[in-house]
Amino acid sequence: MSTVLTLFSVRSVRYCNSWLVVFVIAGGLTPSIFLGQPVSSYATVTDERLESPEPHNWLMYRGSYDSKGYSPLSQIDTTNASRLVPAWTFSTGMREGHEAPPIVNDGVMFVTTPHNRVLALDARSGDLLWRYDRDLPEDQYQLHPTNRGVALYADYVYLATADAYLVALDARSGEVVWEREVEDYTAGYYMTLAPLVAEGKVMVGVSGGEFGVRGFIAAFEAMTGEPAWKTYTIPAPGEPGSETWEGESWKTGGVPIWVTGSYDVALGLTYWGTGNAAPWMGDARPGDNLYATSVIALDVETGQIRAHHQYHWNDSWDWDEVSAPLLVNFRRNGRTISGLVHPGRNGYLWFLERDRDQIRFVDALPFVHQNVFTSIDPKTGRPSYDIARRPGTGKHAEFCPSHWGGKNWPPAAYSPKTGYLYIPANENICGQFEGREIEYSPGRIYTGVVRGKRRLKPTVEAKDHIGELQAWDLDGPRKVWTKTFASHNWGPVLATAGNVLFMGGTNDRYFRAFDAQTGEELWKQRTNSGITGVPSSYEVDGVQYVAVLSGWGVDADRKQRRLNKILGTKTYVPQGGVLWVFALPQTTTQTSQK
Repeated sequence: MSTVLTLFSVRSVRYCNSWLVVFVIAGGLTPSIFLGQPVSSYATVTDERLESPEPHNWLMYRGSYDSKGYSPLSQIDTTNASRLVPAWTFSTGMREGHEAPPIVNDGVMFVTTPHNRVLALDARSGDLLWRYDRDLPEDQYQLHPTNRGVALYADYVYLATADAYLVALDARSGEVVWEREVEDYTAGYYMTLAPLVAEGKVMVGVSGGEFGVRGFIAAFEAMTGEPAWKTYTIPAPGEPGSETWEGESWKTGGVPIWVTGSYDVALGLTYWGTGNAAPWMGDARPGDNLYATSVIALDVETGQIRAHHQYHWNDSWDWDEVSAPLLVNFRRNGRTISGLVHPGRNGYLWFLERDRDQIRFVDALPFVHQNVFTSIDPKTGRPSYDIARRPGTGKHAEFCPSHWGGKNWPPAAYSPKTGYLYIPANENICGQFEGREIEYSPGRIYTGVVRGKRRLKPTVEAKDHIGELQAWDLDGPRKVWTKTFASHNWGPVLATAGNVLFMGGTNDRYFRAFDAQTGEELWKQRTNSGITGVPSSYEVDGVQYVAVLSGWGVDADRKQRRLNKILGTKTYVPQGGVLWVFALPQTTTQTSQK
């Protein structure tokens, strides 16, 4: 969708010692607001920089291709984290769920908000450099009004939009360089993820499984927007895996992509987690339903699926497994394994081995209470089910964890200093479903769950706590420590070389720092709203900063409302997005890098 500029008036105001020029458009949103002095110095992002990001920058969704969510900066450590103070804040002017990480390239920060607003800011001061607003279709129903960030390459900023477009913006000015329709939003397709750039290609995946779309990942040439390849997450008849779908169920089988993938530079493979199938009841689509609730390995050059592992087959619990696996090495039986580690929505922590043409199962164990799996095949990793815990069409079933999972989309983090994986988990909440027959209609909800029969079932222990932050020694594997919260937890985790973890996610609106070795809480700051944003860390002029978006909404807000009704609580979390940036007071020393 191209935005045509029809000037109605031009206004200039003094803003932060610059002239702010506002272009007012008749009959729509302003597509961009430019400062009179756009970004004067911008560091071009190359393949080499993406493969080996500088410690002082945060160039992609999880900081690096391996998705560890780890910053090598250590100026903020366990001895001084208690002294952190706000360095600056910036109000986004938007409501709903703010889930994106602040992306930083040599002092220039980019953040996205719900409804596809992109802000370019001075990472030192918080001054606005430019703003881009997507003029979204008035007839679009946004089931998940959020956006999880941008990607950087060359001198471009890439945005995946709610109306299923990929847009390339000029990093210096915010002007649209090119845009490409990825799919038709009227059929239920949309995008919320941050794109992934590798080998000169921009990769995105489509959401919309709840509308009965056929999911896919697509790649485009980064400089021109020309299509490179398109790989469906549901095989068509005759393709490998097609036998796992009956009849024509593959055409409307869902399997969306919600979260940015990982990338192994040496193997040339990118790894993506996939969503659940549609409709939600497995008896409506008999078979294993590849490649739903799986990790798939794609060749970056061709898009070919080279390998996969399905975490659970014929899903009936809405346990999508969309978080990308962390590319982390671990040891088993005296051997170092090139691993794929995934704390799943199904409540199990999965250990897989990656190779050029296969993904091998290593082991898996529950990190929260799970009563659906009766066993897991030690060779294949295929679970067996308790039939009584499987909901179906006209069949009621209760199961643990709930459909919101032992861990939802918020990413875990890994610290190579401690060797621990940090999981934002939820315990003591089970769920119940009952399915109904449903017919597919393009662009309409296609879940097939009886209204009023999709419920949460808190356990007695939920009165004490629901949310958790867990630390796991991957070589054990064993859980080392657990920090509990009365609230449910929607907090992405950031690990740092200072042995400090950062996480929000609770309904008390706090952003917290923890000792990565022990789990001790070191510091907390109450913010304007609840935090579901992905934290990042960067350095400018020798000062380390930690940045995070505060802005409650989407599933975190919906789950809180349901818990209020069930538990009789009246917890209210205000909405409204604010970017918070923290640093040590009067810091002048150069950041140590490890």
